[in-house]
Amino acid sequence: MEKYPYNKDKQQAFQAAQQGYEEVQGFFNQIVNDSANYGHQLKHLKNEVNEAYQQIENALEVASEHQRAQLEQFQQDLKSIVAEVNQTE
Repeated sequence: MEKYPYNKDKQQAFQAAQQGYEEVQGFFNQIVNDSANYGHQLKHLKNEVNEAYQQIENALEVASEHQRAQLEQFQQDLKSIVAEVNQTE
C-alpha cells in the first residue's frame, strides 16, 4: 500500500505540468503582436513558459511512461511557442 502516495504525487506533478502548459497556450493565443501592451505581455509569457518548463521537469522525474510521452510533447510545443515569439521580437 506504500505505492499509493507515490502514484498520487506522480498524478499531481503531471497535472501541475499540464496546467502550466495549458496556461502558456492560453496566454500565447491571447497575445496580439500590435498590442500596446505587447512588451509587457511578452515578458509575462516568458515567465509562464519558464514556470511551465520547471513543472514539466519536476513531473518528468516521477512520470509514468505514458505521462512522459505527453510531457515531452508539452516541451516540444513550448519550444515552438518560444521560437515563434522570438521570430516576432
